[in-house]
Amino acid sequence: MSFQPKRIYFEQKALDYPLGKNLYDFFRKQDVELKFTGSHNRVTGIPGKNPQQGFMEAKRTLVVGIRRTMEFYTCKPSAHYQLPLCTSCPGKCEYCYLYTSLAKKPYIRIYVNIEEILNKTRDYIEKRKPETTLFEGAATSDPVPVEKYTGSLKKTIEFFGQEKYGKFRFVTKFTDVDSLLDVEHREKTTFRFSLNTAHIIEKYEHNTPDASQRIEAAGKVAGAGYPIGFLIAPIIVYENWKKDYYDLLENLKETLQKKSKNISFELITHRYTARAKNRILEIFPQTTLPMNEVKRKFKYGQFGYGKYVYPKENMQEIEEFFNEHIEKLFPEAEIKYLV
Repeated sequence: MSFQPKRIYFEQKALDYPLGKNLYDFFRKQDVELKFTGSHNRVTGIPGKNPQQGFMEAKRTLVVGIRRTMEFYTCKPSAHYQLPLCTSCPGKCEYCYLYTSLAKKPYIRIYVNIEEILNKTRDYIEKRKPETTLFEGAATSDPVPVEKYTGSLKKTIEFFGQEKYGKFRFVTKFTDVDSLLDVEHREKTTFRFSLNTAHIIEKYEHNTPDASQRIEAAGKVAGAGYPIGFLIAPIIVYENWKKDYYDLLENLKETLQKKSKNISFELITHRYTARAKNRILEIFPQTTLPMNEVKRKFKYGQFGYGKYVYPKENMQEIEEFFNEHIEKLFPEAEIKYLV
C-alpha cells in the first residue's frame, strides 16, 4: 500500500532546497494538482463541505515545507525528544489520538531542510553528553509512507549510526521498508511496528496494510539486524479478543523465529477523551468504537485532562494475558510498559 497524493502544496522557499526542487520537478510530471502556499502551517483550499469530506481530502494532500521551529518537544516517557521529520499520515484510523492536536484537515507535511534538522539534533545530543539522548521520529506522524519522496528516514538512521551518544526510534503501520534494509544503522535505531488483530484493523484502521503484511515487513527489518519493537495498540476488549490477540502473537513468532533477539513490546489499551470522542463522531458518525462512559473509568492524565480508560478488572485481565503469552512466545523480549 503506497501513498499517492491527490494534490500537493509547496512553500515557495522550499524550492531553494535540493529536496524541494527535486520534488517539484518530479510532481509536476505527475497527474496531481500543484499549488503554492505561504506557510505549511496555514494551508487553505483543501475541499470538503463537511468534516468527513474535509478529513478524507486532507489525507490525500501533501504539503512540502521548511521546518522553521528548531526547538524539539519533549517526548516522555518513550524518549527525551521528538524528532520532527514530518507530520500526520495517510492512515485513517478511527481512534487516532492526533485528531485533537492536528487541524480539522490533517494534511501530510514533509520538511525539505533535513540537514538543518539533523544539525539541531546533534546540538541536543552534545548538551546531554555523556548521557545517551533518545529521539522519537513518529510522535505526530508515520514517516514510512512518505520516505519514498523524502529519503529522510534513511538519512536519519545513517546519522544516528555515527552518533555515539544518540539513539533513534520510530513506529509505523506501513510496509515500504525495502529502502531501509541496507542502511548502516549499527543498532542505534529501533524500528517499531504498530500491530493489532485482523478484526480491529479491518474495522478501525482504514487505508493501512493488514496485520500479515506488517508482520512480513517486520521479518525483513529483523533480518536486517535492527533492534525491533512492537506497539500493540489500542488493545480493545471484544468477543474473542483473547484468541485474536494470541493468533497475532503466534503469527509474529512464526515470522520472526530466530531473526532477532532484541525485541520489545509496548502495550496500550484503548482510551479516549471527551474531546476526542466528539471529533471522532464528527468524522466517523457510524463508528462502533467502544466509547460508552458507563463502562469506563475516568482518569486524569499527566497533561491535566481526563480520559476514559478500562476499569481495573479489564486492565488486570489484559495485563495477565499479555504477560503470560509474550513471556511464553518471546522469552527474551522486554515488555516496556502496559498502560
